[in-house]
Amino acid sequence: MKILMVIPAVGLVYGGTSKVLFELAQSLGDRHLQIDVVTTNANGSTNLEVPLCTWQQEQSYRIQYFPRWQFNEYKFSYSLTTWLFGHVTDYDLVHTISLFTYPVAIAHWICQLKKIPYMTSPHGMLDPWALGYKAWKKKVYYTLIERPILCRASTIQMLSQSEVDGIRALTLPTLLTIIPNGVHRRDFDPLPDPEEFYQSFPALRGKTLILFLGRVDPKKGLDLLASAFAQVHTQFPKTHLVVAGPDNTGFLSTVQSYFDQAGCLKAVTFTGMLTGSLKHAALAASHLYVAPSYSEGFSMSVLEGMASGLPCVITTGCNFPEAAIAQAATVVEINTNAIGRAIMTLLSDSHAAQQMGKRAQHFIFDHYTWQHIAEQLIATYHKILNQSLTTR
Repeated sequence: MKILMVIPAVGLVYGGTSKVLFELAQSLGDRHLQIDVVTTNANGSTNLEVPLCTWQQEQSYRIQYFPRWQFNEYKFSYSLTTWLFGHVTDYDLVHTISLFTYPVAIAHWICQLKKIPYMTSPHGMLDPWALGYKAWKKKVYYTLIERPILCRASTIQMLSQSEVDGIRALTLPTLLTIIPNGVHRRDFDPLPDPEEFYQSFPALRGKTLILFLGRVDPKKGLDLLASAFAQVHTQFPKTHLVVAGPDNTGFLSTVQSYFDQAGCLKAVTFTGMLTGSLKHAALAASHLYVAPSYSEGFSMSVLEGMASGLPCVITTGCNFPEAAIAQAATVVEINTNAIGRAIMTLLSDSHAAQQMGKRAQHFIFDHYTWQHIAEQLIATYHKILNQSLTTR
């Protein structure tokens, strides 16, 4: 089976979707599918320094980067368009990741023209909050471009039942298939020694660390976390908040002002993006994980926090009610007081917090590993291709 995966960009500044692409491609390739990935060289306000318009062989898949036109939000790429037009028929199926961007839209149109089946993974971009952010622009784009494309897809990959429920108002006729994100157990069992993190941030040694791991972005709820953490820090003065993630939209100064106005900025460290062993050392050093998001598709960082055995406070916007049902995380409404109370409850009972962390880790390893996800996705690919054969 030959699968082409199309994603607008894979720079680390784009957060979870980049990681998902790499993990999916590797896991599918490990199961003897021929996986090719095409993307642009976009990396926020800069470009990746990578070879262009030539295949790069990874462990079990290939990736090819195409230059985007200048530095534009929609990632226009003439060379990518030309390549897709000439090569999309080399593949049995096209799988796109993300929406509201040129590479994905043009891939869908060419698939329709060439009669190649395609599926798409919006990764939370059809969530009501996401559609409401910059709504006037998205409404026009969705009506004219995205909706007709989505209506002709073989299936739309949803990451959770909550995401399915959230887009019902769009009344899309397309089949929806729930396949979540995952983690590799080997990355978290065991975690490394936290010393690497303390060596990079020595002032945090001995603090009770609360970790936020994700992009510095309006949808992540850092305005809510500022007021919530101010409440927590008043009651638990040894607590310190670690905000670990890239600022690819220039939102950091606004976020810092939230914590300054809340009176707790001195108890917050902004580390920037953490990757590799340093990120895992940060998870090992932390006592609690928090995700105050307004909207998520299915957060990779939430999975990582839970897989690390941390007690987690997440909002309903994270679309993970299964974690609450399994008593593997505290899921709260999207407001400051609920977030603050949940954090203080866990800090007040260390035994209960540790037990929650253990349940979280077992829950993720049992249900949300890339091995499970790849098997579900391969079954979906086969179903799409079988249906395509019967309709020809």
